[in-house]
Amino acid sequence: MALGYVRPAGSQDAGDIARIQLTTWRVAYRRLLPKQVLDSVDVTWLTERWRESIEAPPTPRHRVLVAVEQAEQSYLVGFAAAGPADEQALAPGEEPGALGPDVAAVTDLLVEPRWGRRGHGSRLLSAAVDLWREDMFGTAIAWAYDADAATRKFLGSAGWEPDGASRALDVDDLLIPQLRLHVSLADAPL
Repeated sequence: MALGYVRPAGSQDAGDIARIQLTTWRVAYRRLLPKQVLDSVDVTWLTERWRESIEAPPTPRHRVLVAVEQAEQSYLVGFAAAGPADEQALAPGEEPGALGPDVAAVTDLLVEPRWGRRGHGSRLLSAAVDLWREDMFGTAIAWAYDADAATRKFLGSAGWEPDGASRALDVDDLLIPQLRLHVSLADAPL
């Protein structure tokens, strides 16, 4: 079993978060997302977006958490970002505000593939659930790529289920289907 923990992200973590995100996309989603799109992502630009998210979140209920692996030295190996559901969480045709103020939306939950299956994703999700409950959210949602069986299985093992909503992301003129998963925070395991 891996030794690790989760903590709130600090601005000094932005570069590692961007690296983890880009590495994970390039490894885990290489058959899902177009190579030219993955190759064109600028890590410096991504780092600045994460720094902004950490230093100036839209609300106090928007949070970025990081997972740390402890070995001879510590490594940042994963992260989660979430906040109140906004227009990005809506399915096509849903009206703004349709999800309600008590719904948390996961925007990212990634563990670098080489650090996978060591409990980091579960620790990130558990820490997020604790914070969502503290923030008085009743439900959480997350969009998953339809072809991303690993994410759907991981969330499903924690009680998340499809809520019937679907959409397709247009990535470089390629439509990539997604489905929305949800979980009641009253029922979610810790």
